[in-house]
Amino acid sequence: MRTVVGFICLLSVTVPIASAQSKAASAAPPVFIHCGTLIDGKSEQPRKNVFFEIDGDRIAAIPAAVPGTAKVIDLSNETCLPGLIDTHTHVLLNGDITSEDYDFQLLKQSSEYRTILATVNARRALEYGFTTIRDLETEGAGYADVDVKKAINNGVVPGPRMQVATRAMDVTGAYPLLGYAPNVPVPHGVQVVDGREEGRKAVREEIMYGADWIKVYSDHGYFVSKDASGRDILDDIPTFTVEEMRAIVDEAHRQRHKVASHAVALNGVHTSIEAGVDTIEHGDYISDEDLKTMAARGVYYVPTIYVGVYVAQGRANEGAPVWLQMTKIHEDTFHRAMKAGVKIAFGTDAGGFDWKENPAQEFKYMVDWGMTPAEAIRAATVTASELLGMQDKIGTMEVGKFADIVAVPGDPLRDITVLQKVDFVMKGGVVEKRR
Repeated sequence: MRTVVGFICLLSVTVPIASAQSKAASAAPPVFIHCGTLIDGKSEQPRKNVFFEIDGDRIAAIPAAVPGTAKVIDLSNETCLPGLIDTHTHVLLNGDITSEDYDFQLLKQSSEYRTILATVNARRALEYGFTTIRDLETEGAGYADVDVKKAINNGVVPGPRMQVATRAMDVTGAYPLLGYAPNVPVPHGVQVVDGREEGRKAVREEIMYGADWIKVYSDHGYFVSKDASGRDILDDIPTFTVEEMRAIVDEAHRQRHKVASHAVALNGVHTSIEAGVDTIEHGDYISDEDLKTMAARGVYYVPTIYVGVYVAQGRANEGAPVWLQMTKIHEDTFHRAMKAGVKIAFGTDAGGFDWKENPAQEFKYMVDWGMTPAEAIRAATVTASELLGMQDKIGTMEVGKFADIVAVPGDPLRDITVLQKVDFVMKGGVVEKRR
């Protein structure tokens, strides 16, 4: 009996020691990267010929002294940047030009099949250079985005870091699927809520099932009208009342969650700002007064320019010619937002256009509409990380932050389109793409 007990005691002592030795032996040595040019998101000017050290999933040293036997990833002919961040995506959607495109996905593709496609889209996002995304609703696929995020976090499938919004909210009669006979039950792309109490309940339910953000649709039915000075403005039909929206925002904020508002035009934006949302998505038209309020309160503007250009002709052909006018109005709003000092974060609405289209096309539109290349890059790194509340982990290349790094063969400060040619992607110290 004493022998058995002694053996058990010995085992209990020696196993942890052996385990610790095994872990130490298997720990990967640091990796070093040599960047020809480094845009770190923090320095005023790019830095040349920089070596830095990656230890595990973090940046350990910049600049770094490289031991003679160390493994060095040679990016000496490349420009390195922090991993890009897209703050408005839909991995469970694959193109949404016309109602037929949308209806097909909700009526003829199961949520399970759409989730499989979503894992492919997440991989695409990562390979385009987006190491973090905020996915703003599943478009009728329930809480599947939570599972995609979980599968990525558990190493089951490759993809970016994700914050998810699960089911967005809208009111009765304002969101597809629409136009079917009253006796034909059809699914909706959102969670339909009416009234303050339904809104609060929906927030609680979505958070319970894994939502990081709450998303609301604040308007629909767009048309062009004139303001007092005769300038074209984009008008709309608001969805939620201010009281309904305030209840949703209050409940989300009470539970330490933020609210993103799909607000394309005059009334949707104003209702959202009055209710206290945290981000305005799209914002093709925002009044000067609302821009002033956004700047004062720190409300972020995510303009998603490219998707509007992408869908405009198709939606005009389907009977909504207003989409052809919206781009010009949107450009004017973008200029006024910059002038007003509103925080502008990079977001593309990928999924609203086909995921085979590179979301980095958004950068060119931001520059064409008045940003410098450096400002556009900052929108997709520093500003985007702040919008997500992750500025202590991502957005710049600094010691202690995640080793999320991308590289391009050229100078994006001279030609922003080279960001469409990302040929190296590291996420959390793991090389996900290298050509």
